Amino acid sequence: MSFLTLESLNKEFGDFTAVRDMNLTIEQGEFISLLGPSGCGKTTTLQMIAGLLPPTRGKILLDGKDITKTPPNKRGLGIVFQSYALFPHMTATENVAFGLEMRGVAKVERMDRARVALDQVKLGQFAHRYPKEMSGGQRQRVALARALVIEPPVLLLDEPLSNLDAKLREEMRIELRLLQQDIGVTTILVTHDQEEALSMSDRIVVMKDGDMAQIAAPLDLYERPLNTFVSDFVGKTNLIKARAAAGSQGQSVVIVDGHADTLTQNLTLALPGEALIEGESVTLSIRPEKFLMSKEGPGHKVEVQASIFMGASWLYRVNSPMGELFVTQPNTGAAGYAKGDTAYLSWPDDAVMLFSEAA
Repeated sequence: MSFLTLESLNKEFGDFTAVRDMNLTIEQGEFISLLGPSGCGKTTTLQMIAGLLPPTRGKILLDGKDITKTPPNKRGLGIVFQSYALFPHMTATENVAFGLEMRGVAKVERMDRARVALDQVKLGQFAHRYPKEMSGGQRQRVALARALVIEPPVLLLDEPLSNLDAKLREEMRIELRLLQQDIGVTTILVTHDQEEALSMSDRIVVMKDGDMAQIAAPLDLYERPLNTFVSDFVGKTNLIKARAAAGSQGQSVVIVDGHADTLTQNLTLALPGEALIEGESVTLSIRPEKFLMSKEGPGHKVEVQASIFMGASWLYRVNSPMGELFVTQPNTGAAGYAKGDTAYLSWPDDAVMLFSEAA
């Protein structure tokens, strides 16, 4: 039996449906991310799990018990908000111990447990500091320790790293994931940051307009998205409009209309997959890093329009027979292509994802 289950969960605000028929099962110890753009329903879902918002319809089951109508303070869940929500007049230890005090835990025990929790997040040496004396990352760790000290069955994270600078955010992702795996607490993260979700999760729920667009492990989600929305939102990709031509068994044939600045005739591509309906509108998706770029071929001739050095890689914008494309190539230590250079672009057959217009 699943540890946390959402059954046909709905939330409506008047005529607006924020979350629609959400069915999700989460195993004990899993790290699940709710990923999507602003307004997709991910925070609303988290708030319903926390008990901060009542669902319009549906159920929430925790370890087999229906908690749909259980008040937030009776659910025993740990919550970390984006804003930290620390008490400025309390030390780190006092902030962490506060939840235990509200639960009637004796002072000696709660202070001991608070110190252990601070040690878990590597803040033992800052136990007597006040929030104003700590960095943003340290304050976020205090908030995390406060959520963990009550030993919650589920940890809810509402964009907890969004206020941190890029380098610290990356470090905190690793530390938070390692801590979660070490403790084994079931965790649900709300984020709009695809890198955050990909790097931390066991599974990702991609949401769009209140619906679940796809649920999958990070690698499956990235390599095998179900539609153009997921392909474009999770990672970077090139979306190319095309139309289907007559194919044969085990092969799809698509035609990309010629672009006046690069090609006078249409480009025909044969791809693995079932034959399509002739004339059907389709979209090709190719991730920038799947391209192979060379000076002499093989491949399609392209012209470099922009060249950006990213440290570990080069990012190029090129004019190609398929229109404007973005291409990522690893940094090998050699100079990259410059604006105006000509190159040849190729890719493995399985690098192209094909979506019908309905996807």
